[in-house]
Amino acid sequence: MSLATDFERVSLELENAFTIARGTQETVENVVVHVRDDDGTVGVGAAAPSAHYGETAATVEAVLPELLAVVEDVGDPHRLDRIERRMRETVERNPAARCAVSIALHDLVCKRLDVPLYRYWGLDPEAAVSTSYTIGIDTTERVAEKTETAVERGYSTLKVKVGTDRDEEIVSTVRERAPDATIRVDANEAWTPREAVRKIDALAAYDLEFVEQPVPAGDPDGLEFVRNRSALPIAADESCVTLEDVPQIAGRVDVANLKLMKCGGLREATRMIHAARAHGLEVMLGCMVETNVAIAAAAHLAPLLDYADLDGSLLVADDPYDGVPMPAGEIDLESLDRPGTGARHA
Repeated sequence: MSLATDFERVSLELENAFTIARGTQETVENVVVHVRDDDGTVGVGAAAPSAHYGETAATVEAVLPELLAVVEDVGDPHRLDRIERRMRETVERNPAARCAVSIALHDLVCKRLDVPLYRYWGLDPEAAVSTSYTIGIDTTERVAEKTETAVERGYSTLKVKVGTDRDEEIVSTVRERAPDATIRVDANEAWTPREAVRKIDALAAYDLEFVEQPVPAGDPDGLEFVRNRSALPIAADESCVTLEDVPQIAGRVDVANLKLMKCGGLREATRMIHAARAHGLEVMLGCMVETNVAIAAAAHLAPLLDYADLDGSLLVADDPYDGVPMPAGEIDLESLDRPGTGARHA
């Protein structure tokens, strides 16, 4: 068997400007990878790089030729372990780039076997959790409008970005417009430990599910300080990047938030899920702003999760790809009528 590979950059315009504590995005760039076998079957994957973790579309494009050379040299998409090991040996960092290849290979393998990815893993589609929908930082009026739109579209779980001097105003606005919604908040490292405790005490009045990454990732003791004094459960995102981070956050938070683009691929994400469970943590799978090529793959892990934040493609104005159906945030694996991850040109 031989494999042929290529990749292309895709620019995605967002439906609304997306603001978190670190900055604002109006467009994002993903890099889409194709792996083709001798029969012409094509697996597709995508990288959604984050500058916060040292990657851009340009760095992804710079290392992909080396990674794809590994794929072509091995020549068999079913040898996932060998390819993963050799990719790590070839490019140690650049997890989003490795993730794009991982997704494309899994998609190709499942297409060759004519099964959707969740069936390849033996997972129960009925156990899939629903995804939250994110409300970015904005003016009070725009936050109200975004919340009303989300409610109209049927989203029952909202993730609200905070980390400003208006946090209580933002959260109260969302709660007023979505009185029945489950609401979680994400500070993206914006607070000091003592500030976080004060903020959480105030925000807890709005019936929140949990608080994500209240303090900087480099302050594990700060996370523990907050968790021990918090009125709400605490989740780690920026503090939980790789498998090695899981033992470090155990006992310091309640929820581990994993992302394919942080850890480098589907196999590593699965290892992290099981490690988090072994350390007594609940598990959430998050995302960057991503095309359906990446989100579709992540959606197949939904049966293994406690929480999902896989709305990256829902924030895009005109994604050129379809993926796993997510009506009103429900990750509907059972209705997927095609093999692989389900990603395809719209």
